[in-house]
Amino acid sequence: MDTPAPQNRLRLTEIFLSLQGEANTAGWPTVFVRLTGCPLRCQYCDTAYAFHGGEWWEIGAILAEVARHGVRHVCVTGGEPLAQKRCLELLRQLCDAGYDVSLETSGALDIAGVDPRVSRVVDLKTPGSAEMARNRLENLPLLTARDQVKFVLCGRGDYEWARAMVAGHRLAERCDVLFSPSKSELAPRDLADWIVADRLPVRFQLQLHKILWNDEPGR
Repeated sequence: MDTPAPQNRLRLTEIFLSLQGEANTAGWPTVFVRLTGCPLRCQYCDTAYAFHGGEWWEIGAILAEVARHGVRHVCVTGGEPLAQKRCLELLRQLCDAGYDVSLETSGALDIAGVDPRVSRVVDLKTPGSAEMARNRLENLPLLTARDQVKFVLCGRGDYEWARAMVAGHRLAERCDVLFSPSKSELAPRDLADWIVADRLPVRFQLQLHKILWNDEPGR
């Protein structure tokens, strides 16, 4: 068998069916396509196993594996999926196939080339993540009502920073804004109380997958 041309391949850590744990499609059965590699090292990362290794998959084989699971929602994640340039082609072909497609990205890389049919879930990095300097703020004016901005908060300092970002960049006028507590670092009740007290135009959410399966790979 001929080796697939490099332009048709992506390095993947895993493909699996689970429930979406966060963002607007939380709770829906979803196929996750987890690409390998990430240029960031957030201190709370729960997918460090995707930093290295993985296997090369032809895009056609990825589409066939996604179809085998028989669900409508597909999430392309990582690692940092946009670190592989051919991710853009995968996203386009998934949309062409009729799936409801979301992309989970750190926001450190340019999102301009992502197919407009994709829901871009941009994870802005807080001071507590230890990767705030990697935020690409040029992405923020590109956000639309189809997209979402997520903040994973490690404490009150992160909350104040995120609140200022939401106001300063008028994020709630562009797209949905999601605030989540970093597991074991910020009590969910505290974050909920702060949001209510400040009447923030954001959605509080818990990371459902961590409640159900902790950090178990493939779940």
